[in-house]
Amino acid sequence: MPRIGVVTFPGSLDDRDAQRAIRRADGEPVALWHADHDLQDVEAIVLPGGFSYGDYLRPGAIAAVSPIMTEVVAAANRGLPVLGICNGFQVLVESHLLPGGLIRNAHQQFIRRDQKLIVENADTAWTHRFQPGEEIVIPLKNGDGGYIANDETLKYLEGEGLVAFRYAGVNPNGSLNDIAGLSNERGNVVGLMPHPEHAVEAGFGPDTPEAMRSGIDGLRFFESAVEALVARAA
Repeated sequence: MPRIGVVTFPGSLDDRDAQRAIRRADGEPVALWHADHDLQDVEAIVLPGGFSYGDYLRPGAIAAVSPIMTEVVAAANRGLPVLGICNGFQVLVESHLLPGGLIRNAHQQFIRRDQKLIVENADTAWTHRFQPGEEIVIPLKNGDGGYIANDETLKYLEGEGLVAFRYAGVNPNGSLNDIAGLSNERGNVVGLMPHPEHAVEAGFGPDTPEAMRSGIDGLRFFESAVEALVARAA
């Protein structure tokens, strides 16, 4: 059973949800602490949502220089799969594992909604169980989710196919090019603002045409990682 670490920072809110999502995907969640340097031999890492260090300075800025992130960055650069969700995405950007930045939502308000996404890149450690162009629904909740980058970076992201997810139907936070999530070139690091860990079990996810709260599109993020790790170990 693949061991997938979930980092808890001061102010993390969704670390337990991420652990539960890993269990539902037949992985073994391993709790990692922000002040440690020990990754406990995990095979992948999730940086969860929340308000790490109270979002002081900028969301994710202090977490990016925490002791555990020294090890996460080094491991990611060696090819370890890393998923950053919401505040975790902000930490990835602040750690320079993904380019660009995330700023206050364009309408200056916190937003919470079930968000339609288009899968743009299904060739990563966290997305290969999706189909390119597929529409999925994932819960979204953030106040600082507006993705920004300069023209050169946007051209690079689009040209290299590194936009992993794009907002569909409505752009909820003013993100440039409707960008909801990114991948690095190697495909082992993925970050997105919506919360896949909140759509892993029928009865607790987004509404679907079939039934209320039956959406489980988020489960495939974690199944993708577990499947890739099992294949690697075989």
